[in-house]
Amino acid sequence: MSTAPRPPLLGRVPARTRTRLRWWGVGLFPLALCAMFLYGPAPGPGPFAPYLVHVLVMVLPAGLLRRRPLTALAMMLLPMLVVAVAFRPLYDTGTLYIIRNVQVLAVDLAVAYVAANHARRTSLIAAGMALFVQLGCATFWESWGRPYSHGTPIATATAFLTLALAVVWQVGNAIRQRREYAEARRAQAAVQAVQAERLRIARELHDMIAHSIGVIAIQAGVGSRVIETQPVEARNALTVIEDTSRETLAGLRRMLGTLRRAEPSAAPTDVAPGLADLNRLAERSLGAGVRVDVHRSGPELTLPADIDLSAYRIVQEAVTNVIRHSGAKECRVVLDHRDGELSIEVTDGGRGGVPGEGYGIPGMRERVSLLHGDFAAGPWSEGGFRVTARIPVPAGVR
Repeated sequence: MSTAPRPPLLGRVPARTRTRLRWWGVGLFPLALCAMFLYGPAPGPGPFAPYLVHVLVMVLPAGLLRRRPLTALAMMLLPMLVVAVAFRPLYDTGTLYIIRNVQVLAVDLAVAYVAANHARRTSLIAAGMALFVQLGCATFWESWGRPYSHGTPIATATAFLTLALAVVWQVGNAIRQRREYAEARRAQAAVQAVQAERLRIARELHDMIAHSIGVIAIQAGVGSRVIETQPVEARNALTVIEDTSRETLAGLRRMLGTLRRAEPSAAPTDVAPGLADLNRLAERSLGAGVRVDVHRSGPELTLPADIDLSAYRIVQEAVTNVIRHSGAKECRVVLDHRDGELSIEVTDGGRGGVPGEGYGIPGMRERVSLLHGDFAAGPWSEGGFRVTARIPVPAGVR
């Protein structure tokens, strides 16, 4: 069994613990805000104490940004308003600028996070809230004779704050769009993989069952007609039905076993049919009243499993169409192993009509196209029906 992927570091913390930590941070927010009032006007026990308290107050609500982005951002904007209104006259200019820059940076990072992890409408509201508070604080500082920065007019400060918020919002929004695009591509690829697998299973079931049921139906009809007059022939028909049924059940069991494998790399318990099984196919077809002559030319190659299986299924479906639709008593199968190519031709001398609507010919064409080959099927000049397929063989196959 494959090992489960390990979650990220924070993902290993139990969900209940993470929730408690977030709400503990929110609960401590008023206490930190009070501490900011106490340590704000004076330098405190150390030169960095006011800065550390302000950083703590800004960081505590950040844990709610994922679940309550607007509430968390509002709590992060509150210390900025407090500093602008209450502490602005008490701080010296240098301390005020440092604290103000830390707060602006924290808010801009919070806006970028909201833009990267929430809907566009929510992130726009968050950016509007942050811009309104930042511009309001800058205007308030200007009104008290302390501009946004040394020698910086209010118009320049407004342009800088607006541009900075626009840039961080755009970066976060681009990250969100890129992630959504990648998730959509992964979902689309998963759907396409499921559809491709369903089509493959449908092709296998059709090719496997259509031939076998056709043979069984014909043999059952023969047996029912001669059971009283020719019991030996009826017994032979029942024997063909039994053998065909057992072989079909084995194929179905093999397919179900493949689908139920827990590990994709695990080897199947049975071997899939290939061109080496054409003699058995000819024997079953003879029991259904159609003689199949198999002719091979060129050196026989050990084909890859997908090409070998597809080639066998193409011949099987073509012979099934002869049995069910053409009315011919014999058909000819020619396999030509050339350099870098496998050529298949199945012809019969029957009515030459195109089989009715179904999945046989489209399935054969799809198999060949998946192998980058050429396929053709239809009546031919010598009478009857002809199926041809040319499948490229990878270099180095011998």
